[in-house]
Amino acid sequence: MNEPELNLADVERIVFTALAEDLGDPPRDVTSEATIPAGQVDTAELVARAAGVVAGLPVAAEVFAVTSAGTATFQQVATEGDRVRRGDVLAVITGPTRALLTAERTALNLISRMSGVATHTRRWADQLAGTKATVLDTRKTTPGLRVLEKYAVRVGGGTNKRMGLYDVAMIKDNHKLAAGSITAAYRLVRERFPDVTVQVEVTTLAEAREAVAAGATFLLCDNMTPERLAEVVAAIGGRVELEATGNLTLETAAAYAATGVDYLSVGGLTHSSPILDIALDLRAR
Repeated sequence: MNEPELNLADVERIVFTALAEDLGDPPRDVTSEATIPAGQVDTAELVARAAGVVAGLPVAAEVFAVTSAGTATFQQVATEGDRVRRGDVLAVITGPTRALLTAERTALNLISRMSGVATHTRRWADQLAGTKATVLDTRKTTPGLRVLEKYAVRVGGGTNKRMGLYDVAMIKDNHKLAAGSITAAYRLVRERFPDVTVQVEVTTLAEAREAVAAGATFLLCDNMTPERLAEVVAAIGGRVELEATGNLTLETAAAYAATGVDYLSVGGLTHSSPILDIALDLRAR
């Protein structure tokens, strides 16, 4: 698994965009400005309202840092990847009360979303424990939040596939049709981008054999039954990396892993994960 790391520049870009969406131009929180004295300072807690896996504490910290101009303190109580229960305190923040409440919704939107992805991913990772299979994410992410959601997948025990269209070539059905065949598509990619990793989607054993003959070393076995996938593993497993993809569920994960496949890719990790309910509670004065 990739080490869970975040690029600070990516975090700053996303946080500033999210805050701008909330605060408008000129930026202002009319409720907090009207009801809270400028010099008031308070302490608040990030609290889990449901059980799950926490991810995104550094992102939440950045939101509070921006709204307080760096004056708020953010003390993590939980650690990224921790399994938490309802009522657990995740972090304690002290700073200007206006800044805390201005940051509240943006921070919660981001950490709740990321923790939801991590929680969902952990369920898949737990289901695959003891097998050789690893759960992968896809590009089915929320526009603008891909780096955060893929980070959350790593925190939850999954592994990132490609980040975009630029780092890995993935030959899918439309590419095969446009180029004329798997062999032709693979050759064209290799000629144009000789140093880029190439992955090939296949739907039958015959296509798998063709892809391997063309030179492919990573195959996406799309919408195959466990029985059909087992045939592919028996025929070419060990010579290439094999990924099961398409309509996978937690209930069928074990059956697919039992075929000996290397990976299960699950778009739902990022496109269908419910948030983890997290709240910001001001401590009583």
